[in-house]
Amino acid sequence: MSLINISNLTFAYEGSGENIFENVSFQIDTDWKLGFTGRNGRGKTTFLNLLLGKYEYRGNISGGVIFEYFPFEIKDKTLKTIDIVNSLNHDYQMWELEREMSLLDVSEDVLYRGFDTLSNGEQTKILLAVLFLREDRFLLIDEPTNHLDAEGREVVAEYLKSKNGFILVSHDRRFLDNCIDHILSINRTNIEIQKGNFSSWQLNKEMQDNFEIAKNYKLKKDIKRLEQAAKRTSEWSDKKEEKKSKKSYGGRAPAMIDKGFVGAKAAKMMKKSKNLEARQNSALEEKTKLLKNIELSESLKIKPEEYHSIRMIDLDKISVFYGEKEVYKDVSFTIEKGDRIALRGKNGSGKSTVLKLILGEDLKYIGNFYRGSRMKISYVSQETGFLKGKLSDFARDSGIDEALFRAILRKMDFSREQFDKDLSSYSGGQKKKVLIARSLCEKAHLYVWDEPLNFIDVLSRIQIEELLLEFQPTIIFVEHDMVFSETIANKIVKL
Repeated sequence: MSLINISNLTFAYEGSGENIFENVSFQIDTDWKLGFTGRNGRGKTTFLNLLLGKYEYRGNISGGVIFEYFPFEIKDKTLKTIDIVNSLNHDYQMWELEREMSLLDVSEDVLYRGFDTLSNGEQTKILLAVLFLREDRFLLIDEPTNHLDAEGREVVAEYLKSKNGFILVSHDRRFLDNCIDHILSINRTNIEIQKGNFSSWQLNKEMQDNFEIAKNYKLKKDIKRLEQAAKRTSEWSDKKEEKKSKKSYGGRAPAMIDKGFVGAKAAKMMKKSKNLEARQNSALEEKTKLLKNIELSESLKIKPEEYHSIRMIDLDKISVFYGEKEVYKDVSFTIEKGDRIALRGKNGSGKSTVLKLILGEDLKYIGNFYRGSRMKISYVSQETGFLKGKLSDFARDSGIDEALFRAILRKMDFSREQFDKDLSSYSGGQKKKVLIARSLCEKAHLYVWDEPLNFIDVLSRIQIEELLLEFQPTIIFVEHDMVFSETIANKIVKL
């Protein structure tokens, strides 16, 4: 066991006026299975890159360990898998690799196939096996579950549970719960570490937030009461001062009031009131610093259009082909108005192809396919690599209201500064939010979402869950986050 010490870490990207980290200090035990979570754009990947020594920073990072980052960069995916393994790690025994592959439920024959012919899940598992063959390294594992099916996530979670000495970036709640023993969280104003899994951290965070919100509410009530008291005191003082200068009515002698006494008493009461108010305001300011850490998310909205018919899509014994290869066979299901359908299956089972057929792509198929007339469909692709240019141009080209588009992104924790950046510079999670925000702006009868939650932070996932449950649009989606899928779907179609 050893400790990684981070002390007074301060970092900002060149040209940026805002620090991503400012005087951050904490310790990490190299034996921990450390989950790493936080809103998109808060600096999770940046922090991993700082550990890797990729950027200049102020402060100190020490610990005497070598860091290793996942996923590896694969320059030529056409090579045989075994050649890619050897290029990444020369110092291993074949039996060690076979042991790790067995734990990850990967057959040995994939080693002698082209890496590009493997499914996304197989590629991830092979590279994880290579990663854990490296000795005396502290591992930085960045979003390993993207494109992994539900079964693959369970296998990888069980595999990581048997290991230690890593930081794991993930937004899949169940996955984190199944394989970590500590949580590193980037909050709005600080970084904190807690022992336990994600669910225990989330419960503690909610309790802390609710406690601080309640205290703040009471404090604000106290301030309001003091302000009212101060106002009454001020009005009393003014009346006394006014009375001192007036003569009595009916020709009587001037009011026999000691002006100095009244003035001094009023001033004393005002000073006391102001001192109390100042102390309370100071306390409020201190509490406000804590409140800045509270993750409050505004509700999202969607306005699906009403379709004229109950039946919208119907697949009856559909088989789709790419060339001569059959992608899937005899798929049958119906989408009716109000359905929220989760499309499930292993990687490579044809889920995305089913969605492409629904979208109207020209695919070779046999069977009976029906799609209602004049149907408006909103689509969220699993791919984000095409996003580039200005946000305003993207909104215009998409034919959506830019003001509404920006408002939705603000609710999903986009800063106003982010709007001026090129889309290509966005994080993976921010790019997915752009696609989801566009979909929410589109008036559609049917929403088709293909792995919408890849890279998206937990709070935003909860926002989207609440949105879909409240407005209940007709939707078919592919998503391997089982918590999300089980929460949203009222029908499940398995391929």
